[in-house]
Amino acid sequence: MFLDDDFFMKQALREAQKAYEEDEVPVGAIIVHNQRIIARAHNQVERLGDPTAHAEILAITQAANFLDSKFLDNCTIYVTIEPCCMCAGALVLARIGKIVFGASDPKTGAFGSKVDINALGLNHRIEVVRGVLEKACSQIISQFFKNKRRSLIPFSYN
Repeated sequence: MFLDDDFFMKQALREAQKAYEEDEVPVGAIIVHNQRIIARAHNQVERLGDPTAHAEILAITQAANFLDSKFLDNCTIYVTIEPCCMCAGALVLARIGKIVFGASDPKTGAFGSKVDINALGLNHRIEVVRGVLEKACSQIISQFFKNKRRSLIPFSYN
């Protein structure tokens, strides 16, 4: 049975939901090799106290360990939001074959929204698919930050 991008993005959204429930920025990622999920991760920056503990970085490490290879050229990463420059760089270094992401990130997105890592002439280019389950991917992150902003409003005794 062939599994499509929607199926795999739903798996990434499950990871994002875990992050949401842990009060982490809700980003989820999975890596697929030969139609099989070989890595699952969500942001753990707060839990680990590590600014590099993004879902994509954690998933790359898992996939490399699973395949016993530093190169992931026959793999696809599904991530709920467009990766930042750090994660995009790591994906290039890992030689991931393809990225599929849900929501664009106009503030830090490194696959065309803010910068385009593929346009830099590096030694590896990644095939990009944008907008898969975009609405659901946008909603979870928007709701998270809406709740964060709401919690910052000072209490009034008036």
